[in-house]
Amino acid sequence: MVSGGAGKGRVPAVMFQGTGSDVGKSLIVAGLCRLFARRGLIVRPFKPQNMSNNAAVTTDGGEIGRAQALQARAAFAPASVHMNPVLLKPESERGAQVVVQGVRRESIGAAGYQALKPALMPAVLDSFARIEAEADLVLVEGAGSPAEINLRGGDIANMGFAHAAGVPVVMVGDIDRGGVIASLVGTRAVVPEADAALIRGFLVNRFRGDPALFASGMAAIEARTGWRALGLVPWFAAAAALPAEDALSLERSAAGGPESHGSGRALQVVVLRLPRMANFDDLDPLAAEPQVRVRFLKAGEAVPGDADLVVLPGSKATIADLAVLRAQGWDIDIRAHVRRGGRVLGLCGGYQMLGRTIADPEGVEGPAGTAAGLGLLDVDTVLSGDKVTRPVYARDIASGETVAGYEIHLGRTEGPDRARPLIDLGGRTDGARSPDDLVAGTYVHGLFASDGFRRRFLAGLGTASTAGYEAGVETALDGLAAHLEQHLDIEALLAIAADRPPCPRC
Repeated sequence: MVSGGAGKGRVPAVMFQGTGSDVGKSLIVAGLCRLFARRGLIVRPFKPQNMSNNAAVTTDGGEIGRAQALQARAAFAPASVHMNPVLLKPESERGAQVVVQGVRRESIGAAGYQALKPALMPAVLDSFARIEAEADLVLVEGAGSPAEINLRGGDIANMGFAHAAGVPVVMVGDIDRGGVIASLVGTRAVVPEADAALIRGFLVNRFRGDPALFASGMAAIEARTGWRALGLVPWFAAAAALPAEDALSLERSAAGGPESHGSGRALQVVVLRLPRMANFDDLDPLAAEPQVRVRFLKAGEAVPGDADLVVLPGSKATIADLAVLRAQGWDIDIRAHVRRGGRVLGLCGGYQMLGRTIADPEGVEGPAGTAAGLGLLDVDTVLSGDKVTRPVYARDIASGETVAGYEIHLGRTEGPDRARPLIDLGGRTDGARSPDDLVAGTYVHGLFASDGFRRRFLAGLGTASTAGYEAGVETALDGLAAHLEQHLDIEALLAIAADRPPCPRC
């Protein structure tokens, strides 16, 4: 049994770093959080720096990466801003909004952020100390890869943090993308010796086929790196039921849902995949429905004529994404869709795009100015520097169903169509609907995760809901925990976590 927590000395901790992005670190940590929590440990997730536009709102009104919120759920713990003290939300190819301990700090370019990173380490270590104080075991997730040695100076996401906090490291490689032997051995070859000394083991993720065929591969990695082999993790298909961290996951997934189900036609939901799309996991509960097909439309693809619902998702750069939408001709497609009697739903930034105008007088998203919206809702939006981040427990006005979600947005939207809101928040309302009910928008994220709301919404589109989304997430987390327990050397992982190296602050 691992022991730690406040007053018990240094808490066991281990950091999972990857040979690259999207190798499965987030789900490995989530599954282990559930595994150790089921064993009775107080386990907490931690990620010093995350880059994602898929954010979640904590109970105290801050924001963290969606992956850390899922890991907290796996650990049966409330999500805390200290689980992800630095969150970068990309706004352009070279710039991002910086969120520190849950609060928006500034927008900054890539070069400026490199200079800023060392100043963020105290906040990272402060948050880590808070997480340690309440835990028996801390599972830390790195970002990107320590093999990106061009970013090693001032690093707070990988080895820089591991040294500062005195946390041993386990490397994660993804065999599904190919070259896993080279990626793991290559990581050992390029990282500085002091960093390599922190790496105590490795695991290979997303294996398909007969594990015996890769036994020599595991041995080769072990021999060439000197790291202990901790396991070969087979592909876990049920992970598709869990929220994804960022849009990279969309490249690996199918469109979602069937073309048809039984003798009936599946409901066709089309989502515009915009460059700065945010919180696209809003659509996960719809994709989990057997009678629904969710398709993320790529650049160059037209909105299909058989679409039943077109969704404009959240955006981290609303005006810029609106310009892309027009450049793709999707504005013309959407108007044709509405003329055919099709439905349109805008979520957060997508809601803002549906209105008449979006004004940015302070230059919050870019150059100050006003952009014409799609004009499908009679509302106008003014962006401001005051960011709204709060959990929402409310009522769907049309159905009376209770809904749970969150708000995370800049700006205020008003106009005549606000007289037909979607959500009753108890003292205020949210959202707007067109007079013919074909077009609607809301600032509330996560609505479709509420089974009652989703059931009524789909019924309005002539489709039955048969999935229990939240129960499905819990089942997937339990299954992932069992999967990892079967294929990883869990006792070796605990031994690594307990054998923490010295750190400057300890």
